[in-house]
Amino acid sequence: MSGFYQFEGQLPKQPGVLLKTTPLEEHQSVPSAATNTRLLYSSTDGIDQTTRISVSGSLFLPEGTPPEGGWPLILWSHGTVGISDRCAPSWTGYRPFHQEYLNQWLDQGYAIVASDYQGLGTPGTHPYLATRPASYSNLDIIRAVQSEEFPVSDSVVLVGQSQGAAAAFATAGYAPDYAPELDIRGVVATGIPYFTPRALEVLNQTRPRDVVDPMLGYNFLAMTLIEQIHPSFDHTEYVSDKALPSYIEAQSACYQEMKPRIAERGLTYNDSFDQSPEQPLNVAFAQMGYPRMDLSVPAYIGSGAVDRDTPLRMQAGLIKTACAAGSTIQSHVYEGLDHLTVLNHSTVDSMPFVSAVFANESIPGNCSSLPFE
Repeated sequence: MSGFYQFEGQLPKQPGVLLKTTPLEEHQSVPSAATNTRLLYSSTDGIDQTTRISVSGSLFLPEGTPPEGGWPLILWSHGTVGISDRCAPSWTGYRPFHQEYLNQWLDQGYAIVASDYQGLGTPGTHPYLATRPASYSNLDIIRAVQSEEFPVSDSVVLVGQSQGAAAAFATAGYAPDYAPELDIRGVVATGIPYFTPRALEVLNQTRPRDVVDPMLGYNFLAMTLIEQIHPSFDHTEYVSDKALPSYIEAQSACYQEMKPRIAERGLTYNDSFDQSPEQPLNVAFAQMGYPRMDLSVPAYIGSGAVDRDTPLRMQAGLIKTACAAGSTIQSHVYEGLDHLTVLNHSTVDSMPFVSAVFANESIPGNCSSLPFE
């Protein structure tokens, strides 16, 4: 890792202060961006809600001359990459299908700012899927770029996929208390998780426990969050000897590296755990919830009908709850698409939504006619 991710000296008392910048290397850049910049900025530890920390991220500016008021700004919230520092997107760069997605926004004249999240690249362990730390990281990178001389708008739309969809939705909920000065116009979320007791029951019902399951990496990463909250937690009481190498690798391997290794070892849920981790995982899941479901801004939620990572029934639970709470939700279900493929196919609907919220147009929701039972 580059020394850029370490900040020497005392951090500012204020969160959202830009500490330093450097150009991204070619493999870390997004092709359609005219400017690709790595950022380091001050934020707040989302676990203890007090400690000042440094967080890294990226800024991508489109080609051309910015309009009056700056390029309309999108906050991109990335999905699961792992918890190792070397998995930070500003260090590894984005996978091709993510680059395709970000290129679409850049080509339409949007600037993109993207946090790596607390503990990815920078000191400390990344609190995987915990929504408050990711939200603070998101809000503070917006503050950091808007307070400098970058040609970006004062308003912003929050866009995220998977883990990042949860972070984007939660960021809108935390903003009124943590960063009330920010002008957030809306949320775009694809493949969004929802960890309620009922949603977890559905998830457990839909995931077979006696077949090789590369998605076990999600379980291992979630268990590392328990260790951060309760240092006395002993994973060896739960993880089997067969699965222990994969669990240990979760500390240093990126998620895409974990999946094939889990498959090579032939790990199933049943032979990965000596006893069920469901009870201690409730501690982690409590950190993965949302501060509010009655968002003050409209939200577009795109769901793949054959999503296995965050099944449609799980996403439907969130959408129904948000609708019942009074949120304006545009829900779209895409037949034949899964957790990843829904991302790029959904822009046919999400881009008009974002254009409308930036234009201050009235956003119709479809809570009265949701596209699922």
